[in-house]
Amino acid sequence: MCQLLGMNCNGPTDICFSFEGFCARGGKTDDHEDGWGIAFFEGLGCRVFLDDKPSATSAIAGLIRKYPIKSTNVVAHIRKATIGPVGLENCHPFSRELWGRHWVFAHNGDLPKLQATDTGTYRSVGQTDSERAFCMILNQLRQVFPLEQPPLEQLYPVLRQITQAIAGHGIFNYLLSNGEYLFAYCSTKLCFIVRQSPFAAAHLIDEDISVNFQELTTPSDRVAIIATTCLTDNETWTTIQPGELFVFQDGLPLALAS
Repeated sequence: MCQLLGMNCNGPTDICFSFEGFCARGGKTDDHEDGWGIAFFEGLGCRVFLDDKPSATSAIAGLIRKYPIKSTNVVAHIRKATIGPVGLENCHPFSRELWGRHWVFAHNGDLPKLQATDTGTYRSVGQTDSERAFCMILNQLRQVFPLEQPPLEQLYPVLRQITQAIAGHGIFNYLLSNGEYLFAYCSTKLCFIVRQSPFAAAHLIDEDISVNFQELTTPSDRVAIIATTCLTDNETWTTIQPGELFVFQDGLPLALAS
């Protein structure tokens, strides 16, 4: 299946270290060779890079690994195609506007029983079940809250209800962000780590690369990294249990997580 990578932090941060190991899984240390993508939020703006080539050999991925784009919310994905052919239109993360903000979404899993629908404002461009699920989420959120984004305390239970309904159709691990929050839902496999003071060194599983974060950070920095499987072999990652929908803000999971 596909692989997910997310970052949420309390200040603009680059994802170069985690992305280096993540990219290797797209054709070097794993067989996710059917495209990749990454989205960086910068204020109200969002940079999205997509490529239908393997991330391990993609020239665009090489640029991202070397260019330290700083962001407070990042969503990335490497694809192993199951539903929908290999093609740029089927690469995650998908992006749409809702309530005057960019929303991006990436999915790991299969939803073979999820029926296609052309009703509502949001429609699929490609052929994946993932994009179909994303459009369903946004259409239903817009139906419940038609005018503006509600407070998180109102948004969360509605998103959770929509998520659980879609998850009944198959495997539905996902990352979803509007640049303010990063939502992470686990259907089968997802984990995270929060890096904060006192910082230490970390070593990638997929590449022989280490970074001493103490040399690159300030005591006030805090970064949450979310991934399908652990990216480092000398840190303690927290497993998200199946059925849990986490919300990250400023580098921490909020108490709304269940």
